[in-house]
Amino acid sequence: MTTEIKNYITPVGYKRLTDEFDYLRSVKRPEVVNALADAAAEGDRSENAEYIYRKRQLREIDRRLRFLSKRLDHIAVVEPRAQGRRDRVFFGATVTVEDGKGKEQTYRIVGVDEVDADKGDISWQSPIGRALLGKELDDTVTVRWHAGRRELTIVEIVYR
Repeated sequence: MTTEIKNYITPVGYKRLTDEFDYLRSVKRPEVVNALADAAAEGDRSENAEYIYRKRQLREIDRRLRFLSKRLDHIAVVEPRAQGRRDRVFFGATVTVEDGKGKEQTYRIVGVDEVDADKGDISWQSPIGRALLGKELDDTVTVRWHAGRRELTIVEIVYR
């Protein structure tokens, strides 16, 4: 018996996942099934590139639908603005930290399905995310980095 870890996600991330699931299930999959049926009607399937392509496309859509379905089964939507304790870092917080050289970086603590490093969205399960969770303004955390360890001091905590 395996215990599933809750898949924490923000409302925006949840909407994005459910929109993708609904689009694949109700629009894209029927489209591909129709194109596959048309390709199958053309005759010899072993040399029919369109048929082979559509079969592969259908498998990829079904694989993604299964993945999304499993993710959505264990989801827990967390509204960052509803956080009662705004003096600590919790899921959904936007945290600005300063390193030892005075360089500031802003991170938003999100679910694993919402990670976007370019925007500063990091998982609550990442090394930085785990180090920041539960900490307060002016706390310093040590984070294991690809090039060693870094100390980061929390300079701002915002819930949007």
